[in-house]
Amino acid sequence: MAAARQSVFYSHWNVPDTPLGRFEMLSLHMFLFQHRLRGEDGAAQEVAQVLIDEFFLDVEHSLRELGIGDVGVPKRMKKLAKMFYGRTAAYDDALERSDRDALAAALARNVRPDAGAWPQAVSLASYVIDATSQLAAQPSQSILSGTVAFPAAKVQ
Repeated sequence: MAAARQSVFYSHWNVPDTPLGRFEMLSLHMFLFQHRLRGEDGAAQEVAQVLIDEFFLDVEHSLRELGIGDVGVPKRMKKLAKMFYGRTAAYDDALERSDRDALAAALARNVRPDAGAWPQAVSLASYVIDATSQLAAQPSQSILSGTVAFPAAKVQ
């Protein structure tokens, strides 16, 4: 959560500091965590699943805090889950192809869909690439014990 709330995202890179903007950044960091643990088995798979379950429980709780009623929550949760998995597929594809431009385009499409040109998408894409490398260098045992270090977002 702390990594997704780094002030640089909102103050310098123009990520909207709105519920949807915060969802985008939290989803991005969940993706990075899931991406790091992909392919591992045993406890890593269990931790990854528990974390994604908790993420969606937190999203549901947030919807209720925003005043969405019992009838509207399932529909919104379905939409947000579809958004999350669509984004993770696009980010994963760009990372697997080492395509920084495709990653920046996917981030722009998702984080600032109505903004037109969003030059800060390149900075966010660089952050994602750095985070992927930093997470890959962290031992699985350290991550499973709860020590996950994301890079600091820096103004470029």
